[in-house]
Amino acid sequence: MLIDLHTHSTASDGTDRPAALVAAARAAGLDVVALTDHDTTVGWAEAIAALPAGLTLVPGLELSCRWVPPAGGRSTMLHVLGYLVDRSHPGLSVALARLQDSRLGRAERITDRLAADGVPVRWERVAELADGASVGRPHVARALLEAGVVHSVDEAFATYLNHRSPYHEPKEDLEVLTGVRLVAEAGGVAVFAHPLARRRGRVVGDDVVAAMVEAGLSGLEVDHPDHDEADREHLRGLAADLGLLVTGSSDYHGSNKSVRIGAGGHTDPAAYEALVARTTGSLPVSA
Repeated sequence: MLIDLHTHSTASDGTDRPAALVAAARAAGLDVVALTDHDTTVGWAEAIAALPAGLTLVPGLELSCRWVPPAGGRSTMLHVLGYLVDRSHPGLSVALARLQDSRLGRAERITDRLAADGVPVRWERVAELADGASVGRPHVARALLEAGVVHSVDEAFATYLNHRSPYHEPKEDLEVLTGVRLVAEAGGVAVFAHPLARRRGRVVGDDVVAAMVEAGLSGLEVDHPDHDEADREHLRGLAADLGLLVTGSSDYHGSNKSVRIGAGGHTDPAAYEALVARTTGSLPVSA
């Protein structure tokens, strides 16, 4: 079995509609794919309706979280994958609505500030590029690319949209232990996404992972394109010490990133079966 447990569609910051994503997953030879858009489950229905024969969908999401040291100091942005949650869970529903509102306001403020400085982008066009999905920085990046301001989405993030840019706008995140608890309370399985992806920014130590386990964390995303072999070896050892599942994925975003669906890392079938056995929120869907 080929299993990819982390992908994104146009419901958040990918470029494939959910229906196109599941078709691409099957064409790539996958047997199981998880749809894990940022802070939303809106893509689930379309993906399920379009499932090709032979493919199983794991409905999921990726929560925007933040670790704040108890003794104070700089916080660190983290992502928590939540698989097979009950999306009608009241606490999770309220948290997702708040995060979506924050993402929308952030993107609009960034666009307005760029336009005020003469950069040829318009909020109306950014919203059009989102095509009814949650508007975020990738849509601003695509508008910058379309206007000829940059040559790629990566360049847009490296210049105009990173945290060091004068156009940076903060967004609301969940406190990470709260995020892990919400996934567990909604009957889902919480996995720490790309824990050692240093090129994305600051990472946390093993002590924070241990605290996440106390809150209900079930796994670590070990085999990820942003982890080198030393990172993967360390994380496998940590997972063994803490009794955590080990997962792997592509973190596919369509043409917004170079990694293809099904590439970069796979989840072992035994780990997948153990993950599914832990859920009480929802179940995988097969065509």
